[in-house]
Amino acid sequence: MATTPAAQDATQRKLLDPSELGTKAYWDSAYSRELDNYDEDVDDEGTVWFSESNAEEAVLTQLSRLEQKGLLRRDGGTADSASHANLRQLPPSRFLDLGTGNGHLLFALREDDEEGSCWSGEMIGVDYSESSIQLARRIASERRFDTSTMHFEQWDLLADPPQPGWLQNGFDVVLDKGTFDAISLMPYAEGSRHPCDVYRDKVVPLIKPGCFLCITVCNWVKEELLDWLAPAGGQLRYYAEAKYPTFTFGGQTGQSIVTLTLRRVATELE
Repeated sequence: MATTPAAQDATQRKLLDPSELGTKAYWDSAYSRELDNYDEDVDDEGTVWFSESNAEEAVLTQLSRLEQKGLLRRDGGTADSASHANLRQLPPSRFLDLGTGNGHLLFALREDDEEGSCWSGEMIGVDYSESSIQLARRIASERRFDTSTMHFEQWDLLADPPQPGWLQNGFDVVLDKGTFDAISLMPYAEGSRHPCDVYRDKVVPLIKPGCFLCITVCNWVKEELLDWLAPAGGQLRYYAEAKYPTFTFGGQTGQSIVTLTLRRVATELE
C-alpha cells in the first residue's frame, strides 16, 4: 500500500515505540499524585525533569547569552537584535513553557540570579493535564510569585488552537523541557502524521518571527532533533547548543540529554 502524503514525513526517520509515557492518562495520574504529595508537604514540589543533568542551568545560560547579544530582554529596556545601534525601548521578553508540569522552569527564570536580576516579562505555562496546572498554580501562590505576570493554563498543544488572549503576537521564547520526548512516545493511527511532525507545525506560530525555541530532550540526539524540527525549507533554524558532560560507550561519544536553541526565520524569504 502506498504511503499517504500525511505519513511520508516520518517514514525515513527512526521512530520510538509508543509508551504509556506518551498518554494523557499517565500524566494526569502522575500529577494528581504529586498534587496530593504537595498537599501533605509544601516542600515536596514534585519532579524536576533532567535535574541530574542540570538542564535548567543550561537553559538559563543559553537565555543569558541571547540577552548579552541583545536578542532578549531580561527587564524592559533598550536593545537591538542586530548591532545594538538605533537603540529602542522594548518590553521584557515573553516566555511560553510547553508541558510546564509543576512550573519549576518558569520559577527558575523568575528567581534572582547572583547579580540580583531575573527575567521579569510575562510567563505562561501550559499543560494538557489539569492536575499539572493546579500544582503549578499552588506552588506559585505559595512562593508568592506575581500571578498577574505568571499564568498557568490547561491547553493541549496538539489538539487545541492557541488562545488569542495569551498568544497575542507570539512569544520571544518558547520553552520545552521533556514535552517533545513525551509526544514522540504518543500512540497514533497508521497513515496519520506522526505527532512530532504535528508538534513542529503547532509550535512555529507560537514563536515571534526572529525569536526562539529552547528545547531539551533525552530521547533524541542533535541531528535527529534537527531533522524533526528544522528540516530544509522549514521555519526553524539551528542557532546554538548547550554543552553537557559526555560519555563514551562502544567507541561512540555522546551525552544523556540535548538542549538546542532554534530560531524562527524573521521573514518568509529567509
